[in-house]
Amino acid sequence: MAYYDDIYEVASENFGLITTAQAHEMGISKDELGKLHLRGKLERIGHGVYRIKHHVPSPLDVYADAVTLVGPEAYVLGESVLAMHNLASVNPDTIYVGTTKRVRKKLPIHIKEIHRQIGDKTTTYDGIRCMTAAEAIRYCVGKIMPERLAEALRDGVSEGLVTRREQETISKELK
Repeated sequence: MAYYDDIYEVASENFGLITTAQAHEMGISKDELGKLHLRGKLERIGHGVYRIKHHVPSPLDVYADAVTLVGPEAYVLGESVLAMHNLASVNPDTIYVGTTKRVRKKLPIHIKEIHRQIGDKTTTYDGIRCMTAAEAIRYCVGKIMPERLAEALRDGVSEGLVTRREQETISKELK
């Protein structure tokens, strides 16, 4: 069980997730992960991604899962950032994830990988790599009603996700 203890320590700070690459860095083989999965200690989320069984679910799990499944360069993108923070009254069925790398693995139907060029402004919200809220609002211009984006902008400022300077600039862009 020493392997599981090591995995638990890492996964407990990452929405219960552990990747085969992280396990490899810890000296744990794919075979050992497979054995822990067969014993019911790990749940396989997707290719190379497992979740510890003792994880307490949170509403952000789906976003952490999506980013982890797409890969280390991935981040929550556009309207999914707004949905993650309950901004703009959006609730897409799909979680949009941006990445600069090519993704060849099969992803669950509710995750849409979008190839992006380097340059999107990203940050980490609650331990999940995301496009910044201000950048996500800009990204959604033309996809979401301007009134909802203006509301998202106001709410983003009040929640500390968007600066006043960003608000002024984006407000001009929305008009």
